[in-house]
Amino acid sequence: MNRTKRFLALICTGSMMLAMMAQGNVDTRAHIFDNNVRSLKVCLASNMYIPPVLMMNSDDCLLVNFDYIDYDVHYLRYSVTHCNADWQPSQLIESEYVSGFNYADIDDYAPSEATYVHYYNYQFMLPNSDMEFLVSGNYLLSVYEQDNPSNILFQTRFSVCEGKVGVYPQVTSRTDIEYNNRFQQVSFDIRYKPNQIKDPYSEFTCIVSQNSREDNAVTVNRPTMVGVDHVTYEHNRDLIFAAGNEFRRFETVNAHNINMGVQSIRYFEPMYNAMLMIDEPRNETQYLYDQTQFGRFTIRNAEAFGESAVQADYMITHFTLDTYGKLNGGNVWLYGEFLNGYPASQAMMKYDASSGCYTADLLLKQGAYNYMYLWVPDGTSVGQTSKIEGDHYETVNEYLVKVYDRPIGERYDHFVGYGVAHSGI
Repeated sequence: MNRTKRFLALICTGSMMLAMMAQGNVDTRAHIFDNNVRSLKVCLASNMYIPPVLMMNSDDCLLVNFDYIDYDVHYLRYSVTHCNADWQPSQLIESEYVSGFNYADIDDYAPSEATYVHYYNYQFMLPNSDMEFLVSGNYLLSVYEQDNPSNILFQTRFSVCEGKVGVYPQVTSRTDIEYNNRFQQVSFDIRYKPNQIKDPYSEFTCIVSQNSREDNAVTVNRPTMVGVDHVTYEHNRDLIFAAGNEFRRFETVNAHNINMGVQSIRYFEPMYNAMLMIDEPRNETQYLYDQTQFGRFTIRNAEAFGESAVQADYMITHFTLDTYGKLNGGNVWLYGEFLNGYPASQAMMKYDASSGCYTADLLLKQGAYNYMYLWVPDGTSVGQTSKIEGDHYETVNEYLVKVYDRPIGERYDHFVGYGVAHSGI
């Protein structure tokens, strides 16, 4: 890699971030700015079905995989920005949180094979010989063209954890507002060595999320009880979550045979079209258990002779939700990991007056997908499950508790521990 070009791109990227910080809060939410970027997956290389939290000084790596739809290869690079618990850039300079240059090429890419939709598949691991993390915390990853670093193709999030404290969450349907009905309540303990934490009342910031959702994530700061070597967070009404329902599922792993949740797959020039089974609201139906992956997706072509990453094709996937008429006062949104970072125009369902249904047509790669429908009332940004999916206390949800520590005098939030708990099991 040309060192002069690396230096210039580094200066350009740093200048952009400083300019955004000067204007106020930086929008660090996952965003896919180029519509040709598809199937973005950020996960642990060892297990794609758990939260993508990378432990420092471990053998595990973070895997970033995505496609760029085009006949020609694009030469891409990436950089990272260190953020505090609130996902705003920290005061650290780049040399304080990454080794070497905060800049690296994506060298692992390959063209699709025998697919109607032509694309290049890209992947890379973090940390690597070009980039190692020196401190814990939240990181914003940006990917862009080598010759145009100011044009970011997408940005996404991941976290690096120190593992200095133990986090032990629990979930119950016996909440402070009702018993075994529509809600689930989270409580948790943080354990550490005596005198390791000087002032837990002011140092800790805890983020609790349900099924990796960001819209209804909760931040708590003050513990309920404090001991010599532990703190407890319980009976906090902010930690009562709507229980929701199990994720819906479909598979498009085989273009020529029956797939789960799919009515038909047919080829219409220039690509396959997958018509999913028509969905209906479940808010007034009895709870039915179904083992899911808490909203995650897996790329797979059952007919591939090699790697699905380059042999899985893209299909226009047609979602239909029959609500027996238009729902007033808000909008219906699709939710699932496969939509992470995509613009609202793709995630928000459109109402078809002629059929009385909500529809969405998305270009998705062959695979197995989890999804659900969220109702977002006008004037809010928090999705509700009650109106369409229903809320059942038995639902198996994944709750992630992330704990950040800001000791007196420090300039950034240390990500010191996390815990995962599942409800209903």
